[in-house]
Amino acid sequence: MHDHASSYRAGMPQLNLAGLSENWLLKECGDRHWDALARETQSDFIADEGSRAYAAFTSIRLHASGIHDVRENDTFGIRTALSRIGPVRHVSEHRVEGGRGEIAALSMLSTFVRRTEARRNRSVARATFSALKGHVAPMSPLVAGMQDRARRLRLREHDANVAALGLHDAACAPLEFVPCPYNDFNGADFLYFASFQAFVDRAEWQTWRLHDAPALVSRELHYHGNIDVGESIRLTFRRAFLDDTRIAHWCEIERGSDGRKIADVLTHKTRRRA
Repeated sequence: MHDHASSYRAGMPQLNLAGLSENWLLKECGDRHWDALARETQSDFIADEGSRAYAAFTSIRLHASGIHDVRENDTFGIRTALSRIGPVRHVSEHRVEGGRGEIAALSMLSTFVRRTEARRNRSVARATFSALKGHVAPMSPLVAGMQDRARRLRLREHDANVAALGLHDAACAPLEFVPCPYNDFNGADFLYFASFQAFVDRAEWQTWRLHDAPALVSRELHYHGNIDVGESIRLTFRRAFLDDTRIAHWCEIERGSDGRKIADVLTHKTRRRA
């Protein structure tokens, strides 16, 4: 297991209107996950097939307890622990704490993938690493639950537990647009995992225009695929709940060209009273 901690000061890159930026936190913890993975595996990430492999997130779960209270110049720390849970699968746990206690807890599950066609994200397949060594930890209930939820949401099963958020069928028109290669894709030419969260927040704002900057309670992101540069995506709120105290929704993200689902995102926020 790889375990390390770092300290931060909240400045403009780390903050937004609602406190600590969730998008920044995802990017930072994603980088910590990849750094820990490189240290733990001591691998050049060349798959058995001879091609370059990449660590791709399959599921992320974020529980927020105080990110809305973070202000400029506040100090906080992030402790990261990485465990191997399968031949090519790893999970990282990130604890974010400030002067008043826990701010957030983040779990990130990844696997290794490779392209079977150069620069074609539709050709992504699972990679194998026979040379990858190290202890394989037993599957925790958290990881098992994340994998099960991802499968149920992908298949649109009725018992995917979205009812726990009190959601109802949403009468919202789908939103479709083309992601920007300079802002939404990463250096490996994949649609960046943190962009999915940004897409959903933009769609939420476009649909409901909640000026009270609701505080995030939890977010789950489950990734099923990717797109090539120049392709469009479609976001649909399948179910949602909105009242004076909270907002929650299940958003599906699909490729515009063939309708294939590439992500499910579950969001729960509380609304501040004026």
